[in-house]
Formats: sequence, C-alpha cells, structure tokens
Amino acid sequence: IQWSSPPEAIELLESQEIWLAPPQFYELCRLCNFSSLRELHKFSSDRALEGCECWMPVILTASDGYIQLLPGDELYPEDPDYTGEKKITMSTEKTVEDLMREGTIFHRIVTKNINSLAVYVNIPATYKHVNPLMINTDRSDYNSKL
Repeated sequence: IQWSSPPEAIELLESQEIWLAPPQFYELCRLCNFSSLRELHKFSSDRALEGCECWMPVILTASDGYIQLLPGDELYPEDPDYTGEKKITMSTEKTVEDLMREGTIFHRIVTKNINSLAVYVNIPATYKHVNPLMINTDRSDYNSKL
C-alpha cells in the first residue's frame, strides 16, 4: 500500500501504474482544489450543514468510448433510471470528440479506454461545494469551448 496525494495519484494513473474508477478519479480531481489537509478540513467544516445530493451517473456509449453523464449536463436525462429496472441504454454512433465539440453544458467523465479519463464541468457546483479541476489523462482537448 502506498499513500499518494491526489495529484500524485492522478500522475500514477497517467503513467498507467494504477487504475482508478471514474468516480474515484472525479473525487481526486475535486480534492486537487485543496493544497493541504488543513485547507480541506476548513472547507468541509464550513460547508458541512449545506447539504448534499445523490447522483446517478448515466452512461452514454459512443463509438470510441463512453461518457458518464452527471446531473446538470445537457445530455443528462430528465428521468434517470435510478433502480436499473427500466434497462435504459444510451448510445450513439458519434465519437466522444464529436459529442464534446457539439456540447456546451458539461458535467461528465469521459473514458476513452481504461487509462484515459477526463473530467469536464462548466456548471456551478451546488451546496457550496467545489467542482473538480478539469483534468484529462490523455491530454485531448476536443477543441473545447470551456
């Protein structure tokens, strides 16, 4: 077991020394907003009573990867399948790059392969939270409008 700071863990992911699931990558990108444990503790204490929300990522399968859509993203469904009973699948023949170029309102995690993750967020955070830093492990920018 090795302890790593959030930026170090992301570097290990980029160098393919470790693997991170998309939710953990998202949270590490959020933790990168804080330069010290003290700063994180102050932030969490200050916003502790603000509330939180439960998210259900919705997976959109593209021709060359997939996107985990999160609440607030322009492609996030109005009525997501929280239980898995509806068996809703979202897919497109478009590429991830096409979807990124066409979009304007993002709250998503893009996965091209097991070691290629990116977080794109340009909506305000709720409950006085902080958005993750937008980090892309394969350095694609998709000519983003962000």
